[in-house]
Amino acid sequence: MNIKVGDILEMKKPHPCGCKSFLVTRVGMDFKMICQGCEHQVMLPRSKVEKNIKKVISTDTQE
Repeated sequence: MNIKVGDILEMKKPHPCGCKSFLVTRVGMDFKMICQGCEHQVMLPRSKVEKNIKKVISTDTQE
C-alpha cells in the first residue's frame, strides 16, 4: 500500500471514542496515527493497520 505521512485513513472498526478516521504522522514498520475525534495518538504494526483500512483519503495537493 502507498500510505504517506499526512494521509487520513478510514478504518473498518472505530476507535473507542466512535471516530473511524485517523491522521498518519509516522510510517515505517509501525504506523503512528492520531484519532480525528479525540486526538489520541496510537502506534500500531503495519500489518494490522493495512488489514483494517477501509479507505485512504490522500491529502496531496497537486497544483
